[in-house]
Amino acid sequence: MLGGGDQSGERGAARAGRSGESERPGAALGQVLLDRTATAYDVLERLFASQAAFDPSAEKREFRLFASDYAVAVFGAELARVVHQEAPGIRLRFTRTPPAVADDIATLLSATDGLLMPHGVISGFPTTDLYDDRWVFLVAENHPDAGETLTREDLARLPWVTYQRTYDAPAVRQLGMLGVEPRVEVSVDSFQLLPLLVADTRRIALVQARLARLLRPVAAMRVVAPPYEAVPLREALWWHPVHTHDAAHIWLRETAARVGERMGRTHQL
Repeated sequence: MLGGGDQSGERGAARAGRSGESERPGAALGQVLLDRTATAYDVLERLFASQAAFDPSAEKREFRLFASDYAVAVFGAELARVVHQEAPGIRLRFTRTPPAVADDIATLLSATDGLLMPHGVISGFPTTDLYDDRWVFLVAENHPDAGETLTREDLARLPWVTYQRTYDAPAVRQLGMLGVEPRVEVSVDSFQLLPLLVADTRRIALVQARLARLLRPVAAMRVVAPPYEAVPLREALWWHPVHTHDAAHIWLRETAARVGERMGRTHQL
């Protein structure tokens, strides 16, 4: 009887093992379908929430935008000032862009009102162009080896502080094409921390010119032009097509474009 019981247990364990093995792919498929269903639900929810008319002076609504700390500092603050003056019932919520944004941009955009990001990182969705910027280098004010200019040899020789996400991907790709491999000593998840990590060191950092101007008082640093023709940077508001005819979102896009245009006129690079 004991022997028969053991065999039965082994057969049951084997069946359980085979069942578990067959269920794992099914569970993975189920998760994929669940994610897609959630995305579709977000799209439908936003579609049905679309408004035919929108009065910014009287409406109460929150707009959620994904953005880097660079985009919030340079553009988001300007946008928030205009919204404060023109639409007192409107709230803006800026959320840090997730690291893997390029992996599933459709899901991200379906669940938010927009994404502030330069051209060249993602594609395939509508954009509202905002403003232009350019890349510059930061060096410590007392840097022992960097003069008024940098050479390509300096870029390869000196240690770097880098932003650890992919938003500067076109600029980094350009360095690779020029044969420059940055010797990264520190990486940080914030553009605004770059000056502090450059000051009083031999490090250099690649940063946007508009942000560099804002951060001059933060640390003892100098701004130096790249020793090559750096790729241009054009910031844009990316959004999901579900928002195309939403009067509230149209107002947001038009307001963002107006703020960006004003920045181009009043803040020359």
